[in-house]
Amino acid sequence: MSRHVNLKRITLTSKKNWWMVELNEEDEGPPKSALPPGTEETLVNEPHRTPKQFHRITPRTYETTSHASNPIYQPPTNPASIFSFPTPTSYSAPPNPTQSLAPTASGSASELFKCVVKKPNVVQLEINGEMQSNARDVTTQFLAELRVYTTVARHRNICAFLGSLENVGMVLEYLEGRTLYDVIRAHKHALARAQKVDYHNQLLDGLTHLHAYGFSHGDLSLLNIQVTHGSDTIKLFDFGRSVSADSVYASPDDPYDDEPPASPPPTAPLRMNLNSRFAPKTPTLPPPAPTPARKVERIYPGTRPFSAPEILRGECTDARLADAYSFGMILVCLDRGELVDVKPWEQRKDKLPKGFLDGLEVFGERCPGYLKRCDQGRRRLLREDMMDVDMSMAA
Repeated sequence: MSRHVNLKRITLTSKKNWWMVELNEEDEGPPKSALPPGTEETLVNEPHRTPKQFHRITPRTYETTSHASNPIYQPPTNPASIFSFPTPTSYSAPPNPTQSLAPTASGSASELFKCVVKKPNVVQLEINGEMQSNARDVTTQFLAELRVYTTVARHRNICAFLGSLENVGMVLEYLEGRTLYDVIRAHKHALARAQKVDYHNQLLDGLTHLHAYGFSHGDLSLLNIQVTHGSDTIKLFDFGRSVSADSVYASPDDPYDDEPPASPPPTAPLRMNLNSRFAPKTPTLPPPAPTPARKVERIYPGTRPFSAPEILRGECTDARLADAYSFGMILVCLDRGELVDVKPWEQRKDKLPKGFLDGLEVFGERCPGYLKRCDQGRRRLLREDMMDVDMSMAA
């Protein structure tokens, strides 16, 4: 006669993917409801060892639709746990992730692709006897970048996302080329007008695609724009400072508040004698449902001199409009064929050096609109502002 045992306790062991189960003598085995939903258990019979172990097998699921919704996974604040097991479906590879990539080598059974693996890099320092860490900022940047890659549909001018590796990080397209910074330094004033217009159109196309999903880039500069070899294709990357247009923006200096705001207690409905002559003739409508609190995101200054003045002042209310300022600064560099600079204390006041916009032959009519004050009619990034490329001017 077999003894009846009952589930006493489940403990997650230090070994990943295993559960430690303790039983007493009342039931024959652990009920299905004792294990996490969506898992199967495998009994491991090991003599002379108690308690028994049940192996947790998590079924893998992969999305078959395009990544068009925000990730619902809420990871912990520890950067080392962002990509820990199990990998959330929202962070898995999109369908056919290499469809737009050329393999570096092909065999009879497989193809090889170059890629970039980006993993969190946490640094800890002891300052004045206290340990300081960049763990929170690293987590924020990785989650912001993952949100962009897993939400925005594929685009020719945005670095391709290939998925995530458990306990490692995200996998991105390998961009063979140079940054726009290096291109301008190498060519100086030798870039043809047609090439400048083509770079303008590609950059505008990629940014407006990103903005259509409600995201800003957040750190748009010559260093975060790659120009591929051969095709001269513009690729946007590094979205760690991206924020959502639906969020409330806070200064990096504001204190963190990890606790969500407490919701007010529900108000009890008023009881009224309907036979009273003071009772309303129509039934009283219930109070409206409380509006969910908007997410608070910190918005950081980007690379000078491309960061918008309102971000430097800590007064930004429209991050996509701040991208337009960065775009205007890039056009000035591209038009002049050289790097430019603005004194930070002048840029904070929305001031530009004297003659800064003089002599712009290609984008002279557009740059002043992008570099206006954000509250004085700054030009937004619109796909309709594409320019015609005159191939006769390519030489």
